[in-house]
Amino acid sequence: MVAKVFIDGEVGTTGLQIKSRLEGRSDLELLSIDETRRKDSDARRDMLNAADLVILCLPDDAAREAVSLITDDKVRVIDASTAHRVADDWVYGFPEMEGGQTERIAGAARVPNPGCYALTSVSILHPLIKTGLLPASAPVTINAISGYSGGGKKLIAAFEDPAEEDYTESPFYAYGLTLQHKHLPEITHWSGLDQPPVFVPSVGRYAQGMIVQVPLALWSLPGKPSAADIHSTLNDYYAGRRFVSVAEPAETAAMSKLDPEGLNGTNELRLHVFSNTAGDQAVVAGLIDNLGKGASGQAVQNLNIMLGLPEDSGLS
Repeated sequence: MVAKVFIDGEVGTTGLQIKSRLEGRSDLELLSIDETRRKDSDARRDMLNAADLVILCLPDDAAREAVSLITDDKVRVIDASTAHRVADDWVYGFPEMEGGQTERIAGAARVPNPGCYALTSVSILHPLIKTGLLPASAPVTINAISGYSGGGKKLIAAFEDPAEEDYTESPFYAYGLTLQHKHLPEITHWSGLDQPPVFVPSVGRYAQGMIVQVPLALWSLPGKPSAADIHSTLNDYYAGRRFVSVAEPAETAAMSKLDPEGLNGTNELRLHVFSNTAGDQAVVAGLIDNLGKGASGQAVQNLNIMLGLPEDSGLS
């Protein structure tokens, strides 16, 4: 049977990307609401309850409202907003996070799609904490840069449209300077940290692509693990996974730069372990397309898992 899928918020940045990945698939039927009725609660309620699976690409409050409009228990939900990422009874939509997570997603009625910064941060921190190389009590810092598409239509216009009031010619700037970025609760919860990390994100003058960096003072960690220990732990943890991989040490050592646009157009997450010659410092860097594995690609991966379809359908 062909599954019916409704994207609530299909005209936004993430919604448009998800729709483009799903269009033309013979194993799905995409439902769509007339543009003139997009804000009509009755029309939205009807569409939300007519689908087998709903993907919410909405602001947080609108996402919560959409969930409240679903009265048919058979309707399953993927929420791309921040609203439910640490909510009880929602299964976090990062299949590679740990053993059994794919199966939990497959059986879930409600799945929050991870944030781009959060997914990449969790992919680094969770295995290191779970295996004991990094204490949950460790003081952690995260530095990251994203293309401006991660901020949605408003930020895209600020970089692309000179007529916009907020237009900027800056090649790069840091933000979230109150140290209260909306992804922090998600990162803290799913990484296993006891306390929130110090997280300073930034945005560059390019459309999409992301690097997330977690510096590690190896000399300060219990047992003083080496960069090779960090690499082997991550490599073993993600062995056999389709969309998460760890670069070989020789590949990383030969790099003189890491391009944030290097995985654009893919659903891949690639981890690198950089270290100094003394071997007492390391930086684990995660590279993704913030609109791919960091948003639309991850949503499609979760949809495939929930509907029992090949995990990589529409993600080649």
